[in-house]
Amino acid sequence: MTSREISAFAAEEEKRVLSLKPVLAPRHGRYGDHPHQVYDAWPAEDADAPLVVLLHGGYWRYDRMHLTPFAAYLAQQGFSVLLPGFRRSGGAGGYPETFDDVARIVDTLPAGRPYVLAGHCSGGHLALWCAARGLLPPDSPWHTRALPTAVLALAPITDLDATRRDRLSDDAALQLLGGQEVFEQRLPSVDPLTLLREAGSTGVPTVLLHGAVDEEVPLTQFSDYAAVHHDLRTVVLPGTGHYTLIEPGAPGAAAVADTLWDMSAAFGAVRPGRTAPEGAGR
Repeated sequence: MTSREISAFAAEEEKRVLSLKPVLAPRHGRYGDHPHQVYDAWPAEDADAPLVVLLHGGYWRYDRMHLTPFAAYLAQQGFSVLLPGFRRSGGAGGYPETFDDVARIVDTLPAGRPYVLAGHCSGGHLALWCAARGLLPPDSPWHTRALPTAVLALAPITDLDATRRDRLSDDAALQLLGGQEVFEQRLPSVDPLTLLREAGSTGVPTVLLHGAVDEEVPLTQFSDYAAVHHDLRTVVLPGTGHYTLIEPGAPGAAAVADTLWDMSAAFGAVRPGRTAPEGAGR
């Protein structure tokens, strides 16, 4: 909220994680001509390593640099990792550019490989939205049948209307959609909760993982989404806040890596040191 009060625990966690030094990726690329249409890549040596596409948080305003330590950490756990940038609120993005870019990311960067689309906070919102693009009207420019293989939403924003109501991060939801005058009109095409209400499922295997003591995103965002997503898997980490999910080496981040390996096993990925189940293909 604009004047939210958080505990000393949450304030220390936020400061500790967001002050981590950015990590330079070994490779970089572009998926479009705009300066923000770029990505960082941590390719695994193993050609069969599972692919994770990471969508960063920051209430749709901030850049991806704060997530580079976590991307590098996942690469150390055996994943190939892509961390894209995209046009953002308050600058070149917002509605529709942010959504145009994220749709383009998932339509092009995986290059036909199975992958887990993972996102933290507002990046979790964008990941859940990508899973729901098949529920959009066929005449929507974002409608597609080429959906992510699986989605892992980390402490995600799931409900833009509640985000507006609670005035999270100084009215970030209003800024994303272009203001109060157009909010209601634009909401149905970009809000995961609204898109799910009738369908009950996106058809994409989806896990919502969050800390039990998250003070950044109201816990009702998670429970309200779980109430309408009938085949959602939910993982709740006791004693865990919002930011340690992306803190390299923290128990929360280790749980995220474990969950990603579990999800990747569904499309044939084998964690180093483990044997593939009989009959599993790649």
